Amino acid sequence: MNPQKIAILTDSSAYMPQSALEGLNVTVIPVWLIWGGERFRDGVDIDPSTFYQRLKTSDTLPTSSQPSAGEFMTVFQKMAVEADAIVNVLVSSKISGTIACAQAAQERLPDITMRTVDTFSSSMGLGLVVLAAARAVAAGKSLDEVVAVAEDVTSRLHLLFVVDTLEYLHRGGRITGGKRMLGTALQIKPILHFKDGLIQPLSQTRTKRKAIAQMLDIAEQRLGGKKMAEAAIVDVDVPEEGDKVAKMIEDRFSVPLIHRSGVSPVVGTHVGPGAIGLAFYAET
Repeated sequence: MNPQKIAILTDSSAYMPQSALEGLNVTVIPVWLIWGGERFRDGVDIDPSTFYQRLKTSDTLPTSSQPSAGEFMTVFQKMAVEADAIVNVLVSSKISGTIACAQAAQERLPDITMRTVDTFSSSMGLGLVVLAAARAVAAGKSLDEVVAVAEDVTSRLHLLFVVDTLEYLHRGGRITGGKRMLGTALQIKPILHFKDGLIQPLSQTRTKRKAIAQMLDIAEQRLGGKKMAEAAIVDVDVPEEGDKVAKMIEDRFSVPLIHRSGVSPVVGTHVGPGAIGLAFYAET
C-alpha cells in the first residue's frame, strides 16, 4: 500500500527562508495588502525592500486582508490533484480571518480530506510549525501524525519581539490604544509576545540594546532549563541587527537549528521598521 500523499499549506505571513524549505513540499497562499487604491499579493507583487522604503515615507499605512474563501478553494483544488490530504498550518485566528476563510472553503469541498492547525502565532513562529509539519510529511508520517507534530510544536512555541514603536501595531488595530501608551510616554522600547494567539505587551526598557538582552533573558526563563530545539531570528529591514542577535542566540543557547529571515510585508506593516523577533521552542 502506498503511503498517503500529504500536502502542507500555509499563508504568506510565515515568510520562511528558502534554505529551510529545500526538499519540503509547502504551498503558500498570499495575504493581500491594500495601500490606497492598490492591491498587492504579499510576497508576490511587492518585494520587501521596495515595501519598507515606501512605508518609511508614506503618510498612509497599508492594511491587510486574508485570502478569500474562493481563493482558498482554487488553491485546495489544485493541491488535491496531487495530494490525498491537505494540512493547513495558518496564522493565529485571533488576529486574522485567514483560518475562517480556509474553513469556509473546506466546507464547500467535502471530497477533499483536510485538517487545519491554528498556530496562534505569525511570522517565523508560524514558520517553525510549518517546517516541523513539512519535515514530518517528508519522513512519511501519517495524516494524524503530521497534525500531531504541528500541534505539539504549537504547544511549545514562543514568539517574542522588540519594536521601535507601537505606532504601527496601534494603527493596524493589533494592539489597543491603552496598551499603546506603554511605548510612547518615554520613547521606551517595548517587548511583546504572542499570548493565547494575541499580541500582548510583556516588558519594556529604555534602549533597544537592553530590550534585546531582556528578550533573551525571557527566552532562557521560558526554556526552564531545557535546550532550545529550533529557533528563528527575524528582522524588519535591519538585517545587520538581526544577524547580531542570531549570533547572540547561537552563542548563548547552542541551538542546533537556527533560521534567519526577514518578515513579509504583511507582518512588517503591523510591527514597523526596526523590529526584531525571536521564535523558538524547547526540546521535549
